Amino acid sequence: VVPVFLILLGATATLQVDLLPDKKLLLLPPVNFTIKVTGLAQVLLHWDPNPNREQRNIKLQYHVKINSPQEDEYDTRKTESKYVIPLHEGFTASVRTILENSHSFLASSWVSAELKAPPGAPGTSVVNLTCTTNTAMNNRTHLRPYRVSLLCTWLVGKDAPEDTQYFLYYRYGFWTEECQEYSTDALNRNTACWFPRTFINSKGLEQLAVHVNGSSKHAAIKPLDQLFFLHAIDQVNPPMNVTAEIEGTSLSILWEKPVSAFPVQCFDYELKICNMKNGYFQMEKLTTNKFISKIDDVSTYSIQVRAAVSSTCRMAGNWGEWSQPIYMGGEQKPLAEWFLILLPATICFILLIFSLICRVCHLWTKLFPPVPVPKNNIKDLLVVTNCEKTGSNETEVEIISYVKEPGFEIFENSMF
Repeated sequence: VVPVFLILLGATATLQVDLLPDKKLLLLPPVNFTIKVTGLAQVLLHWDPNPNREQRNIKLQYHVKINSPQEDEYDTRKTESKYVIPLHEGFTASVRTILENSHSFLASSWVSAELKAPPGAPGTSVVNLTCTTNTAMNNRTHLRPYRVSLLCTWLVGKDAPEDTQYFLYYRYGFWTEECQEYSTDALNRNTACWFPRTFINSKGLEQLAVHVNGSSKHAAIKPLDQLFFLHAIDQVNPPMNVTAEIEGTSLSILWEKPVSAFPVQCFDYELKICNMKNGYFQMEKLTTNKFISKIDDVSTYSIQVRAAVSSTCRMAGNWGEWSQPIYMGGEQKPLAEWFLILLPATICFILLIFSLICRVCHLWTKLFPPVPVPKNNIKDLLVVTNCEKTGSNETEVEIISYVKEPGFEIFENSMF
């Protein structure tokens, strides 16, 4: 038995030695390594196998290393590779030949290629470039029921001349578009761009590439590339048709999913119930579109809901905007009714203040002084004096009559 075991052990060792690559095997590097720009923030790396390799029966693969603008490395069996990265700072990469699925590391020397950075003066490119996407219903076609809009904003470079003008492009997949609707600053320089409809797939996994270049008569404007993940910039719409109902002390709230290409099971919700009487907030995180809560029967409640796409359908993003508040509970007067109540009260208050000011400052008398009229008092007497002369030697007789206003008695006296 022992001799048989030794024979089998020797045969196994011989087989393993035969399977191992030759220690003296020399791997040759790829040839014709090139870098080609195929789109905004996108390059194609291409190379050919070395034609001078001796052993044709071994399986090779390639180790690719991205040197700048940021380091990365990966293996591939193909002789070309597409890579997405900002290119405004230039791009360099290297590739070498390695053995496929080999435990012993054996590699060729590196070959490298470079893509130079585009020209431009420092400090002239845009800064603080931000973009957001939003989904709306598409009424133009039933094949694509939803359309995605894109809004990008930026600031002018600190060293950009006053006559600088910027231009924005975006790429998603194979589609590239130039902006047609800009907003400008005080110097008429473009600082924002609006795409009402795009070729962006809100459910897609590809990155959105945005490129902003510029022109000036006084300097070369440096371009800027930036990549965005859709889940990070998507502005989720508020839930629709939020309704509430009170039965006794039970508050039932129901709503529909936001306008979105994602199905109903792809949303998480956050519910905010505010007690308007004491200012208490109740916050609930939900995965369904309904909620029931106990309330008192004397307070008024404000209800709002917002949504976010669940991590089960894509990478978790930001919460969307709150829905418009609805009010339940104590009777709430409509805004128009409050206006009709407050307007007369305000007018009356203003008139009262004006009347008090007039009374204290005698303003009314100064503005409208009284017109003088004859004094008319029932106690006043009209005195009529009649003098009669009979001659120079005769005694003068003076007759005095007292006359009152009509309606009163007339007394007549004579004095000698």
